[in-house]
Amino acid sequence: MNDHHRIKQNNIFKRRIFTAILFLLAFAVWTAAVMTLDVSPIGPNGSRVGLSGMNGFFARVIGVDQDLYIVTDYLGLIPIAVAFFFGTVGLIKWIKRKRITRVDRDILALGGLYLTVIAFYVLFELVVINRRPVLIDGQLEASYPSSTTMLVLSVMPAAALQCRARIKHKPLGTALSLLITAFTAFMLIGRLMSGVHWVSDIVGGVLLSTGLSLAYRAVFYYFIDITTTSETAQ
Repeated sequence: MNDHHRIKQNNIFKRRIFTAILFLLAFAVWTAAVMTLDVSPIGPNGSRVGLSGMNGFFARVIGVDQDLYIVTDYLGLIPIAVAFFFGTVGLIKWIKRKRITRVDRDILALGGLYLTVIAFYVLFELVVINRRPVLIDGQLEASYPSSTTMLVLSVMPAAALQCRARIKHKPLGTALSLLITAFTAFMLIGRLMSGVHWVSDIVGGVLLSTGLSLAYRAVFYYFIDITTTSETAQ
């Protein structure tokens, strides 16, 4: 790799990481707003909700669609299965190559993405920002950010990148990538229209997962470019 290409590659990586950081900062600002602005007891059992004017308005307009909630809830198992698949791929490579440092770096980065998503999920189960606008099986659950939104928008775009890069039959890789994109869009819209989250929960999930997904995208292309350049040089 010549110096000019390395500098160009590093600059692209920095721009992508900067964009990811902007989304994560936006998530932090949005979370602070949800915690502190227009907090009123508009939720079930008098639960207090941030940005209550906006959230209450959208809750009245959207209503609750239990069927759509059940569908999106079950379909939420798909990104879990996808994460399990790629986790298994990484584990097999680790076993075969005997050292974790010999596993493809974009796969290791994918594991880091999954662990980060899990960490945020646990954090917001412990630190409750908002609770749902409806009772689920008689219980008032934590609602912010939407965990399904966060899971889908973190795992599936990363899977689309892997499909395009690793499937040698390009039309198949592209078709799978488009299918994943359509599934992701359906899950995002479906989760919003089901009415089991405040709109601020969905926005928070989008901001957080987009930041994480863009960070992985930056790392992915950085490592793929290094690998491609090394192979070309050989």
